[in-house]
Amino acid sequence: MWTSAKTIRASVESLKRCQRCCMGTVWRGDTDRGQRQLCRVLSSASKPKWRLLFFGTDHFAVESLKLLTSCRGTSEGIVETLEVVTLAGDVPVKRFAQENHLPLHSWPPDDVNGRFDVGVVVSFGCLLPERLISKFPYGILNVHPSLLPRWRGPAPIFHTILHGDSVTGVSIIQIRPHRFDVGPILNQQFYQVPENCTADELGGTLATMGAHLLINTLMSLSERMENQREQGQTGATFAPKIKMSMSWIVWEEQTCDQIDRLYRAVGSRIPLRTMWMGRTIKLLDFAGKCHVSLSDQRRNPIPGSVSFQKESNTLAVCCKDGWVGFRSVLLNKRLTAADFYNGYLHQTRQKNTPCETAEGQTFPRLYQC
Repeated sequence: MWTSAKTIRASVESLKRCQRCCMGTVWRGDTDRGQRQLCRVLSSASKPKWRLLFFGTDHFAVESLKLLTSCRGTSEGIVETLEVVTLAGDVPVKRFAQENHLPLHSWPPDDVNGRFDVGVVVSFGCLLPERLISKFPYGILNVHPSLLPRWRGPAPIFHTILHGDSVTGVSIIQIRPHRFDVGPILNQQFYQVPENCTADELGGTLATMGAHLLINTLMSLSERMENQREQGQTGATFAPKIKMSMSWIVWEEQTCDQIDRLYRAVGSRIPLRTMWMGRTIKLLDFAGKCHVSLSDQRRNPIPGSVSFQKESNTLAVCCKDGWVGFRSVLLNKRLTAADFYNGYLHQTRQKNTPCETAEGQTFPRLYQC
């Protein structure tokens, strides 16, 4: 079982006794195994030294692993030993561990009994069983890039951008078995989301912030465990994985702001898509909201209408409440807006029939104005 509040309070009192007995000396022996473990993580009267097992995979996780590595093996550091669990394949965490000569374990790890004080999970993607969690005297911590309970799940950064959140942050929680991201909160830090920030930019910032918040938490872990705060259900939201289907634009339903947020959330990984003459076209290099002056002011362009803006070399597309621009597209190959206009648009007549995608959803065609 994981550590209860009662056990934590008793552990803190034992920790204080251990600090007094360990000042300027080495452990002299005790029949109480619990106190032995508590003393084991002390390098001085005030600073713990953790034997730590890290679980992670991607670039977000590497930032925390970097900082933990820099805290290892120095008199000022808080990490005594550091080993890594990662998944199969050439993932960033595995590469970093190999380059820095950190012991590597495959998933699931074997033989962790008595070898580690605390675990750390950052962007790992696998649910840890209770039998593994129970092997760590101080439990397993998780660095999560949202202000839990908002955006539980695998893609909190993308949904922060997609839904236009103005404030986000990082949470340090204790892992619980059976469900992701529901454990008690040990530490949180708020962050004001910059205007026009992309998911990649936000992820980089929160990765660095989370790494430093993790170190801050480890420096006073016993006290933070004693004062942990359970997550409530108020404000809880789920952040599912980003799927290819999310990249389809429905011009008559989505506003300029919604398309802008969608591009900033997923555009660097999944190009936005629409249909043109029965073919899928990927929209690249988003130019934002734009103003279009039509030669015939009496015409009311329907969503999906497209106008080539020669001055800015942009394809402007009409959506629910205005026009948005793209500087290039991908059809058979990458084309600038001018290339697409000259090679395709001016050769077609205006169309006004919807077409069916492979997913069975209806999207309007692009129409030339």
